[in-house]
Amino acid sequence: MDMSELPVGGSPLDASRLVQRDRVHGSIYTSPAVFELEMRHIFHRTWLCVGHVSEIPELGAYRVTRLGTQSVIMVRGSDGVVRVLMNRCRHRGVALTETETGCQRRFTCPYHGWVFDTTGELKLVPGEEAYGADFDMTRYGLTPAPRVAQYRGFVFASLSPEGESLDEHLGKAKPYIDLFLDVSPEGEIEVRAGVNKTSFNANWKFVGMDGYHPNYVHKTVYDLRRRRQPVGSAKGESFSDESANLTRDLGKGHVMLDVYPVRSANYGKYLESMAGKPGWDEYYASMVRAWGQARADEILVWAGDPHIGLFPNLQLIGSQIRIVRPVAADRTEVLMFPTTLKGVPDAINESRLRTHEAFYGPSSQGSPDDAEIFERNQAGLSAVVDPWVLLARGLERERIDADGSIVGGITDETTQRGQLKQWKQLMEQAA
Repeated sequence: MDMSELPVGGSPLDASRLVQRDRVHGSIYTSPAVFELEMRHIFHRTWLCVGHVSEIPELGAYRVTRLGTQSVIMVRGSDGVVRVLMNRCRHRGVALTETETGCQRRFTCPYHGWVFDTTGELKLVPGEEAYGADFDMTRYGLTPAPRVAQYRGFVFASLSPEGESLDEHLGKAKPYIDLFLDVSPEGEIEVRAGVNKTSFNANWKFVGMDGYHPNYVHKTVYDLRRRRQPVGSAKGESFSDESANLTRDLGKGHVMLDVYPVRSANYGKYLESMAGKPGWDEYYASMVRAWGQARADEILVWAGDPHIGLFPNLQLIGSQIRIVRPVAADRTEVLMFPTTLKGVPDAINESRLRTHEAFYGPSSQGSPDDAEIFERNQAGLSAVVDPWVLLARGLERERIDADGSIVGGITDETTQRGQLKQWKQLMEQAA
């Protein structure tokens, strides 16, 4: 297959030719035609994470974001209900607000002054009589996203009126979302600490869930960590071929780096290292009271970090909610929201924020490395004499776990294959 064989516009796409068992065609990362079809058949049809309810705690609070290429407003209406409304005046289609976040009683169109309540109801049309006696204001409220649902405070929306339920979509990923939340003794997080934003000239499908890269892309960081905290054996390394850690394909494109094996093996030492640190003893006791000893220890082994990617646009990594926003085939925005925990000492949340800044902040140890390697990856894919990308690592040693997930070693490409398997399925359904 060469680039001239790719579909254009609304032409059918033979995804089975682009995504094969052990490799993918590089055009899925570079072709504007493929990107257009991804928006139409993935981002404008499946469930996307819009945000978290704690971002909009007050009546009238809102955040503007995108579902695929379409601008939407996540808002807590004057009636207290969280909605996802299209950011589009029903008169001439003007974006009602370009301010990313805010809190107000009404949305007023800057073009002709139409006024909408935060529930989406149209409240005022200047010169309403000019539209005739049969003009019905109730027909011109802001258009809601066709489907909106929540899971434990995470707000999801779909631009398709039909499809599987959110519960079906999340599938085997739900217990890992629970781990992210239950690291709070109240089972709740707050997303009120701002956002780190990054953008890079590369495809959205490069982002995250790769256990093969840390020892290379982040070599300096991991070399420093090894010197400061020697593990003593390769078995204890988090990202080596000898590591006990795993990659998991949970189905439906949801994948994770399962670091539980190494963390659980070192949990006793971890507790010893944390004892007496500011806020820790109080926090640990509150977790045991809330969840019981066994569940509290299980949660704390994970440290609230399931390191999971929920297809296609949400990742829960460390203490952050990461939203992936495709802009073009070769342009991506990533929003990283550090989270704090309800019901914990201030020192615990301060530590979460400092740790996030150290690896994922704009001048951090890790995140800039990722953006750089993604752009190099995109540049390399411009060479199309031999356009295939190999994703065969660990393919022959995968196994099926008791929960039905596909499991590989931490450096295996189980995660990439899992994501692209769902990509292929959705694109084939579209065709």
